[in-house]
Amino acid sequence: MIPGIRLAAPVLGTPDPRGLARFYQRLLGWPIGDDETAWATLRPEDGGPGLSFQREEGHVPPVWPPEPGTQQMQMHLDFQVEDLAAASAVAEAAGARLLNAYTDPHEDVRTYADPAGHPFCLFART
Repeated sequence: MIPGIRLAAPVLGTPDPRGLARFYQRLLGWPIGDDETAWATLRPEDGGPGLSFQREEGHVPPVWPPEPGTQQMQMHLDFQVEDLAAASAVAEAAGARLLNAYTDPHEDVRTYADPAGHPFCLFART
């Protein structure tokens, strides 16, 4: 480990940083820090790494599952949950779009897209 370096936050590109920050605030319950036109942040109250959102005027959402010749997902967020049904309901009420509800052997994972189209997964603790 190099002293003095720690992850602050992954940064998601979006045409609407404030809107995407509010989506993840509803999902995670973290307070919004910076809330500007081109930049917004969320940080957990315990001071751990958070999420940041940066304006991208030409944002093209990834296609999932991937298809040749389309915008590819370069990363996604995984959220571990205690109650998959309850977390899924919160995500959908906040504006997430279900991409795939896996069947056996992955019945404990749901893949969603956030309002800017970034895929993220909810998975049950086992």
